[in-house]
Amino acid sequence: FTEHVSHRFTSMQNRGYIMPGLGTVINCAGVIGGGLLGLTIKRGLPERFQNILIQAVGLCVIFLGISGTLQEIFSVGEKGIASGGTMMMIFSLSLGALLGELLNIEKHTEEFGEWIKIKSGSGGDTKFVDGFVSTSLTICIGAMAVVGAIRDGITGDISMLCAKAVLDAIIVFVMVSSIGKGCIFSVIPLGLFQGGITLLSRVIEPLLTGQAVSNMSLVGSMLIFCVGVNLMFHQKIKVANMLPALIFAVISAFLPFF
Repeated sequence: FTEHVSHRFTSMQNRGYIMPGLGTVINCAGVIGGGLLGLTIKRGLPERFQNILIQAVGLCVIFLGISGTLQEIFSVGEKGIASGGTMMMIFSLSLGALLGELLNIEKHTEEFGEWIKIKSGSGGDTKFVDGFVSTSLTICIGAMAVVGAIRDGITGDISMLCAKAVLDAIIVFVMVSSIGKGCIFSVIPLGLFQGGITLLSRVIEPLLTGQAVSNMSLVGSMLIFCVGVNLMFHQKIKVANMLPALIFAVISAFLPFF
């Protein structure tokens, strides 16, 4: 079925029916739709219900990260269950964290969130920046965003981003219900990130081998787990400063000693 859908999308793009980037537009629409619905629900929720929702969201995000990590670490073969990727994780996260700390991505992301907070007239919303940063990381990190955006740019296949749009709409709906409207503005980094990848898709595609995607999924899932810990336990893991680890995860796929 998936091959049939992909073929149909490719055929439609060749005829000029689908423009590159449509998948990201649909994904962004899903985020906005889920966010607006969540905002409607939030207005009628007492604070104690909002607090328990934050814990529920954090728990879900934690297990999303755990499941994605375990899926990439463990494999089942003729000799039973095998594990791998340990050295790649250490290499990617260590160098990525150092580079991210040097660039201070977390600080710049929060400053951007503060700017949006002021421009949107949400100066009194104490959870705005946390909601913006946490939601942006949750929906932007992962192989689905990268691979889906590349497929959109190369073949016009938007099926993966359409599926992601549904998932993101649900995630943002729940997060807005618990944290607030700052989560809706995660659509800005989502659009820039996926749209940029679609524009550069022909350059990026040769780099995303099967191993590179697997490495990126593993490291991305670990970062999603950290987002969940921040939400659940009110910790301050600088997840944004670890984002360069995704780049090193791709690089490690081309190094002979991993």
